[in-house]
Amino acid sequence: MLALPLISVSSDDSTRDYSEVTIRDMMEPIHAAFGKSETVETAVAEIRGMVRRVFVTYAFVVDQAGRLEGVVTMRDLLLADSKATLESVMLKEPFWVPADIQLMEAMRLVLKRHYPIYPVCTPDRTLVGLIRGPAMFEAQAIEISAQAGSMVGVTKEERLSTPWLWSLRYRHPWLQLNLLTAFLAAAVVAAFQETLNQLVILAVFLPVLAGQSGNTGCQALAIALRGMTLGELKPGFERSLVMKEGLLGLLNGALVGVSAGIGMYIFARMQPTPEDPMVLAPAGQAFILGVVTFTAMIGSCMVSGLAGALIPMTLKRLGADPCTASSIFLTTATDVASMGIFLGLATLVFR
Repeated sequence: MLALPLISVSSDDSTRDYSEVTIRDMMEPIHAAFGKSETVETAVAEIRGMVRRVFVTYAFVVDQAGRLEGVVTMRDLLLADSKATLESVMLKEPFWVPADIQLMEAMRLVLKRHYPIYPVCTPDRTLVGLIRGPAMFEAQAIEISAQAGSMVGVTKEERLSTPWLWSLRYRHPWLQLNLLTAFLAAAVVAAFQETLNQLVILAVFLPVLAGQSGNTGCQALAIALRGMTLGELKPGFERSLVMKEGLLGLLNGALVGVSAGIGMYIFARMQPTPEDPMVLAPAGQAFILGVVTFTAMIGSCMVSGLAGALIPMTLKRLGADPCTASSIFLTTATDVASMGIFLGLATLVFR
């Protein structure tokens, strides 16, 4: 059996930032490496002694310089003639993972190759270690689970056991940023104060517009982040994603807008007129309010869908983490758009 250098592996994975980890940081040492001229009988005897202390899945075939030439499965070793050489039973030109590639990039390479073990090589195909498939997918799951917190300013370093003072330091700056962006939405409402004074009923439906458009944007944001993490968002497909989310926002806004418009009409018809509390609002005015609500829902949901797709791509283009506080920026965009469109339309119609 050929001797290959042993690689030390870090065991503290609970606090590791997997976004910067490379395959070399996670790989394990190679134990079952043989020359192609060795026989099946010799390899089986060597592996029989190894399995008492390590878990062996494949036998790797390398040349004298340590370059990977093939892989032999345990099934082929057991069924092959004992005098046959490993060269005759090995799988030639096997898939391997570059040692210095980042973990998230490696996940894109192995996405459609569900092997238990992947050989790790340098660019000249020198075998330097192995990476286990479950370990890679576990790391990816940890990275994806951190996205939910990152979108609202919770850092990846924070855990259940993190002291409260450190948690406060991690979270509070993002809440201050969220407060500043919330002032933008408040400024939009203040700009239409006169309209709200005349039509108080509009204030009742502001949370409806903001909530629905916010959910639409979060759906688009989740899809965009998932595509980036899994490598599905290839260069050149950004425009297609933006157009798709804009179209979905428009269609969902139209469908939801019908229900919201009917709700506004019914609610408006139930309200008394300012001149005489015993007289209900006229059907014409209620109908116009329903149309305004329907139109505003379409516009706000379409803007939210576009924002959900554009925000993470913009952050990535600027060199920032697409997950970091994306939800804060998205909330600002959806609130400003929904309230601005709704109150702006009402002002134009009832001026």
